[in-house]
Amino acid sequence: MNNRCAVGGTVSPRTPRRIATLSVHTSPLHQPGTGDAGGMNVYIVEVSKRLAEAGVEVEIFTRTTSSDLPRSVELAPGVLVRHVNAGPFEGLAKEDLPAQLCAFTHGVLRAEASRPPGHYDLLHSHYWLSGQVGWLAKQRWGVPLVHTAHTLAKVKNLQLAAGDRAEPRSRVIGEEQVVAESDRLVANTPTEARELIDLYQASLDRVSVVEPGVDLDRFQPLPRVAASAGKLAARKRLGLPERGRIVTFVGRIQPLKAPDVLIQALAELCARDRDLAADTTLVIVGGPSGSGLDRPTALIELAASLGLRDRVRFLPPQSGDDLVAVYRAADVVAVPSHNESFGLVALEAQATGTPVVAAAVGGLVTAVRDEVSGVLVDGHVPGDWARVFDRLLRAPHRLTELAHGAVEHARAFSWARTASGLLDVYREAMEENRARLLLRDHADLAGAATW
Repeated sequence: MNNRCAVGGTVSPRTPRRIATLSVHTSPLHQPGTGDAGGMNVYIVEVSKRLAEAGVEVEIFTRTTSSDLPRSVELAPGVLVRHVNAGPFEGLAKEDLPAQLCAFTHGVLRAEASRPPGHYDLLHSHYWLSGQVGWLAKQRWGVPLVHTAHTLAKVKNLQLAAGDRAEPRSRVIGEEQVVAESDRLVANTPTEARELIDLYQASLDRVSVVEPGVDLDRFQPLPRVAASAGKLAARKRLGLPERGRIVTFVGRIQPLKAPDVLIQALAELCARDRDLAADTTLVIVGGPSGSGLDRPTALIELAASLGLRDRVRFLPPQSGDDLVAVYRAADVVAVPSHNESFGLVALEAQATGTPVVAAAVGGLVTAVRDEVSGVLVDGHVPGDWARVFDRLLRAPHRLTELAHGAVEHARAFSWARTASGLLDVYREAMEENRARLLLRDHADLAGAATW
């Protein structure tokens, strides 16, 4: 297993000129926090920009979801998003997409066929659906396939949230195939790398750890002298209570992300200290997604049933400066997910100077440094979360210490660092692929001479 968290490692002289990035089920142009768009979208956008800045052209293939979309869109200089027709434009859930992989693959292969041979040096697929397409395309093009899973069915099924649906056997088989056929597997954390090796029998020498990053230019802390005024301005901007304490959740609304745990924790806080709870607002930012679409008003109903209708605020997904304001307005950002391959929300919040309380699962144990940049909670028992909130919200000095630790911790991550690590992986995959092709050609020549 190779760790590419830091710049360096084994580097071959050749850098890819152009790569094909595959993102079948969600477009990098979509707003994170809606539908299936989330951290993976942010990852693809930010990494693609940094690769382009390093001189690598990136073409991102994604499914067309509207008849109004152009065939291609320039996301940034050197980054092109290509829309591929595969099934009806709208009304397809992620679970329906395996039936459209043949059509999507045809669109990808046709785009390459219109170019001179060798147009793409490498494929990078994201999520197992894209990996299935990449597996076929790499055979046709003779280039290496690098794959990032982002989430794994076997891991999700082991840590299934109450009320959530287990991932189907077809996805498990699909992931096993992609793991077996990929030239390199990129894991977000050592934890994910170990899951690929232990649960999917991935070869140790084909797994590389490259940690995601955060946009440190956008997500910045306010100067200490302006912190209080900045928090007040952020709350005014979002229409949130200007006084009192705010705990914030940012993400897709679905059982996997466990925002219900926070509502129940607030109810537990009421039972422990009604005055503290009355001075605390829970803000939930995001939209229903996945199995959360089965009952899109479930959280509203839960808050009402617990007598917390006035203590829980719901905001739609936010982007740009509004998302920065969401983090700055909060005293604590909570990430109670049952599983996260990394947890970009946690990193963004910390970079902005807001401590994070997160579940001690998956990549969150890397994204959050326990008792330094935030607090990790074992399990999802609302009472345990209530006790942590009670301890922190009563101690402004402790929150200030964690805020400083959060900023320092986040500074260790950047998208430029991530892109550098990926380039190392790409170079190694290309060098090995070139050596493999040369051996095959020599074998063919030797066979022809013998014949």
